[in-house]
Amino acid sequence: MKLKSAKDLDALRKEASGRMSIRGDKKRMQIVVHMGTCGIASGAREILNTFAREIDTNGIDTVTLRQSGCIGLCDQEPVCTLQDGAGKEFRYGRLTAQKVGKIVREHVLKGDPVIDYIITQ
Repeated sequence: MKLKSAKDLDALRKEASGRMSIRGDKKRMQIVVHMGTCGIASGAREILNTFAREIDTNGIDTVTLRQSGCIGLCDQEPVCTLQDGAGKEFRYGRLTAQKVGKIVREHVLKGDPVIDYIITQ
């Protein structure tokens, strides 16, 4: 986008601010994508980007998306931890873009954990 005026700059700032807010203050739900070396090698960067797209596409403003280091579950990578408003944590493993879409549709939007993707150790 080529900026032609202060109004264009303000519109760009608002758009970027909206995207950044998913990584900002703590909200109703938090999603942490674990991005240690093994996670990144397994596709965690794509998983983080997919969560960001799904959150944006669905107009969700009650989720904080973050990244962290290794969680020690190398055989389950890529992994994310979802913490709901009550503080309960759900750890999802062996994630794919399709699984992320289902997690957002079912767990984030409806509050129904996707049991088939949860790591049970």
